[in-house]
Amino acid sequence: MSTGKVVLGTLAGLAIGAIAGILFAPDKGSKTRKQIMDKGDDYLDELKSKVDQISDFLAEKFESTKKDAEEMVDKGKAKYDDAKKEVKNAASDFKQNSGADHKHAVS
Repeated sequence: MSTGKVVLGTLAGLAIGAIAGILFAPDKGSKTRKQIMDKGDDYLDELKSKVDQISDFLAEKFESTKKDAEEMVDKGKAKYDDAKKEVKNAASDFKQNSGADHKHAVS
């Protein structure tokens, strides 16, 4: 079973237990409703905090991955530029050598 499901089940169980305890407590209805609202607000705040933590984590991972991808692109461009220069140099050398060979063959 995944950890997320266990945590969610635990939080749901705690919420249900807290609400059941408040509902069966011998307090006035208005006080009981206030306690339920307070507990609901507490759980909502906790949930918002967890969502914010997950959001921050995902944002950090996204930025890290984006940076890594940009570095890979830069390295790829550098290798492409190097290969392009090598091809130009080889073509130039070939052209010069074939021209020199052609001159020797004609003479």
